[in-house]
Amino acid sequence: MNAWEPLRADAPEPTGAPAFELRRAVAAGEPPPTPLVFASPHSGRHYPDDMMAAAVLDAHAIRRSEDVLVDDLIGRADALGAAVIVARYARAYIDLNREAFELDPAMFVDELPAFARARTARVAAGLGAIARVVSEGQEIYARKLTFAEARGRIDQAHRPYHVALEQLIAEARAAHGFAILVDWHSMPSAAARAGRDRPSDFVLGDRFGAACAGVLTAAVEHELETMGYRVARNSPYAGGYTTEHYGRPTRRVHALQIEINRGLYLNEGTLEPTKGFARLKADMERLTTALATADWSALQAD
Repeated sequence: MNAWEPLRADAPEPTGAPAFELRRAVAAGEPPPTPLVFASPHSGRHYPDDMMAAAVLDAHAIRRSEDVLVDDLIGRADALGAAVIVARYARAYIDLNREAFELDPAMFVDELPAFARARTARVAAGLGAIARVVSEGQEIYARKLTFAEARGRIDQAHRPYHVALEQLIAEARAAHGFAILVDWHSMPSAAARAGRDRPSDFVLGDRFGAACAGVLTAAVEHELETMGYRVARNSPYAGGYTTEHYGRPTRRVHALQIEINRGLYLNEGTLEPTKGFARLKADMERLTTALATADWSALQAD
């Protein structure tokens, strides 16, 4: 199903806080200097009053589901040639890495429309477009929500973010013949172990090769391993909605999800950066530079 089909054609312009922040390497309307589009859908820090009034948890507890400071880790990417889109609203308010109407009927007081009754593993786990729980399994809300509240969050944050992301991808493809979307995330250090003797520092998700050409995944893996990091592919994260929805190598749009082990840069209890933050940010700038200056002729030939 097209995520936007259920939305009204005459939907009003959203009000309230901006849905996202754009950081461009060039002025709007000018061709982007590289095919790179960076996205950070889960680093938003805005928790609207209507959400917190309905919540049973405090803001600090809910923030554990954030990709804390990921937007800062890629903060210089625009200066290095990438177009960057960063979510403003918190992941728990509306998850931009889900299909808009991937909703759990049990969370709502009224009956959901047929198109919004999702039966996915993510919904079953309480992590649909509007999450029921934070990562430790704690219930977020003290009451059931209404579909009108969900629709408002979609109109306010989800829809404009993806409209803008689609535009950035289209601009990159028009200028270079292809686009490279990198969707940036962070993972709890416990998840980074994923049954391994030693935890991974990064997990690269390319939907097992379906979302991008292998040369892209291999290039990122090589750069990270050269820096001394441990890198895994597709386990425990193979890529979410963004990677699956936009990654169309046959249409010359290549999407890769990068998960960063929070233990590299964050005190996961206080959510404050550690001494490792500066080194990691410098390494992410090195990775961005390598991607911006790479020879991607193999992608143009696909």
